[in-house]
Amino acid sequence: MTQSHSLYIGLMSGTSLDGIDGVLARIDPHGATTAIASASTPFAPELRKALFELQSPGPNELHREKQAGNALALAYAEVVGQLLQKARLTANDIVAIGAHGQTIRHQPDLGEMAYTHQTLNPALLAERTGIDVIADFRSRDLAAGGHGAPLVPAFHAQQFSEPKNLAILNIGGIANLTLISQSGEVTGFDCGPGNMLMDAWIQKQIGKPYDENGNWALQGKVDESLLKKLLADPFFNKTPPKSTGRDDFHMDWLLENIGNKNIPPEDVQATLLHLSAHSILDALARHAPQTQKLITCGGGAQNTALMNLLKVKAQYLCPELAEITTSDSVGIHPQLVEGLAFAWLAWAHKQKRPANLPAVTGAKGPRILGACYPA
Repeated sequence: MTQSHSLYIGLMSGTSLDGIDGVLARIDPHGATTAIASASTPFAPELRKALFELQSPGPNELHREKQAGNALALAYAEVVGQLLQKARLTANDIVAIGAHGQTIRHQPDLGEMAYTHQTLNPALLAERTGIDVIADFRSRDLAAGGHGAPLVPAFHAQQFSEPKNLAILNIGGIANLTLISQSGEVTGFDCGPGNMLMDAWIQKQIGKPYDENGNWALQGKVDESLLKKLLADPFFNKTPPKSTGRDDFHMDWLLENIGNKNIPPEDVQATLLHLSAHSILDALARHAPQTQKLITCGGGAQNTALMNLLKVKAQYLCPELAEITTSDSVGIHPQLVEGLAFAWLAWAHKQKRPANLPAVTGAKGPRILGACYPA
């Protein structure tokens, strides 16, 4: 490695609450980012349960949230240790860690009283790792009148380029789109649930954390009346900038829409698969109908049934869309893109470089994101 390159670590644990992904990244002075090692670990059941329960109001929340933030920092520190061991590096070799934390509330539509909260104890993470930690990336954009989300489009615009109208689709718990036109204009927004509802439903019904390759969904049939009802949610008709999370799409929301209909569980799963695919492509058709290529990343990019369904539905929802592929096609494993993004966001903070896109978040202007917790 030459002195013109720097090493950063990005840590991500998403809305699906499946675990932690860590990426060791080499970043050049222009921001070009390359993954050189990765590590991941599932959440311990008790931490997953604590984080899930914090998504909804409950007793003694302040104490429980602080305890969960400490536990998350310790789990993050373990992943950092794995990365350093893999790469045979020490803490002194790393400039900083970019750590998103775990979103437990996201309320961007409350005007001056808007807020977002990601639980984490970044000071504890810095103490345990001996590395500067950059965290709390959303707050500055929110203070400037933005949604604080999605955060990854600036990184997508840095990392991906094509001589055509391009879209980057991240399918985590929530699905979000980055739209890059041939002219270089960049926009983006959350388009609705990605894996989150499918994961929650299969967990509730048969105790599995996720529907591998969408196999269970393929055993069911779409309930068209339920799908129509789900797609009628006001969020889907909102004009960007817009962002969402478990505050909007959760199990109670799903159960309320099912009502007293006796729908076989596998049919609900099939319907949720179609909800994710349809809401993604409908958003693309509404806001970027000239898109020619779609690059997918995130856990949902590894759901074979979802990827196949996107290709089928695109034929009539997005006729200009000639190619749907994954980030593997440009040399980045789909599961690593968000981790790389947070390494890049830490780099941008250290460079005093604004990393929000006002056209994406709705902020008043470019802002330097994150707060630094020195080692």
